Amino acid sequence: MSLLAFGINHNTADISVREKVAFNPEQLRFALVEAKRSAELQELAVLSTCNRTEFYCVSDVPEQASARLINWLGDHRQIERAQLQQASYVHQGSAALQHIMKVASGLDSMVLGEPQILGQMKQAYGYSQEASTVGEHLNRIFQKTFLVAKQVRTHTDIGRNPVSVAYAAVHLAKRIFSNPEKNRALLIGAGETIELVGRHLIEYGVTNLVVANRTLERGERLAQALGAKAILLSDIPEQLVHSDIVISSTASTLPLLGKGTVEAALKARKHKPIFMVDLAVPRDIEPQVGDLDDVYLYTVDDLQDVVQANIKTREGAALEAELLIQSGVEDFIRDHRSQEAVGLVRCYRSASEKLRDEQLQSALRMLAKGDDPEKVLATLANRLTNKLIHHPSIRLKQLGAEGRDDSLIAAADLLDLDIAESQQLVNTLNFE
Repeated sequence: MSLLAFGINHNTADISVREKVAFNPEQLRFALVEAKRSAELQELAVLSTCNRTEFYCVSDVPEQASARLINWLGDHRQIERAQLQQASYVHQGSAALQHIMKVASGLDSMVLGEPQILGQMKQAYGYSQEASTVGEHLNRIFQKTFLVAKQVRTHTDIGRNPVSVAYAAVHLAKRIFSNPEKNRALLIGAGETIELVGRHLIEYGVTNLVVANRTLERGERLAQALGAKAILLSDIPEQLVHSDIVISSTASTLPLLGKGTVEAALKARKHKPIFMVDLAVPRDIEPQVGDLDDVYLYTVDDLQDVVQANIKTREGAALEAELLIQSGVEDFIRDHRSQEAVGLVRCYRSASEKLRDEQLQSALRMLAKGDDPEKVLATLANRLTNKLIHHPSIRLKQLGAEGRDDSLIAAADLLDLDIAESQQLVNTLNFE
């Protein structure tokens, strides 16, 4: 079996492709079960964010797994295979493990070192547990990944500066509005990204915030934390008239804001400009909204320039993080290989204990017959020693007869013997 990481991200595909392969939490359970079955995988977890959709899987036939996933994804989302092939990437074995750890640590994010991805990775793991699509291998991989990501956060400066897509969105707003205390902001959604956006807006000086969400209860929880007002999604058209800044990030599969709604709001605002950022994948705001005069619409892809200007402060920390990740990969592989020997160790121990018990019972029978205890102990020691070394001794002689010096050296290492010293005990002819 082999570990595989198959995915599509912001480096390989634009938002028009990524939104087609994105999964919201409600869709993930079905997707996990069906993709695992269709691609004939042993284990599967799926990470789906605004910037990536990745399949982490364990497969008996890794050379076929990615093709099967492309076929399933193409059928499931009605996408051309050629388009998926062109936009996707595959990592296998240790390269896949390293990729997963880099993603969790924020080293593969659009915003280098962004902290939200670790929480999203943990959620992805939780969804796969609920769907019962992960087993022993991915469980261990995720636990090690979370540990390494925590070490990266703790021991490097990768997350010191507030650089994220949410921060980039607010930073862009700063370029447009010079008096933030006079602006009103409408935040659509109530997840971690929107919460981060809200906190950055407050730090910037925007105090008039409204949170719109599908469920009022969750919207009110976030609104209370931000000192904002909560409304339902159905109230957005009315609120849009009063909003200078609109930032959206939901898990909706359909756009929440259309061109007509925004056009009507602009008319009521007497064409006072609206700054809009759509952080959702699939998009919450119809692309045609960007065609309207007095609307400044940006998507996650448009934030690249802002992001690039901010990541330079983290590049030094990223090098340190890479070393921690490489060490984590090596530790995991070393531990994994040691686990492979557990069954052999148990078998060896069981066989040795069986020999011990047989010889012990024989000794007890001798004592019961009245034999000299000292002789019984000597017999027990001799017999136990002979039994334990019998098969290894025969095999060592066979290795010598076959001229397999490499195996003899390995055997000496296994038995903790000095092979050079052992060779001095025997005088042999050299036939080389």
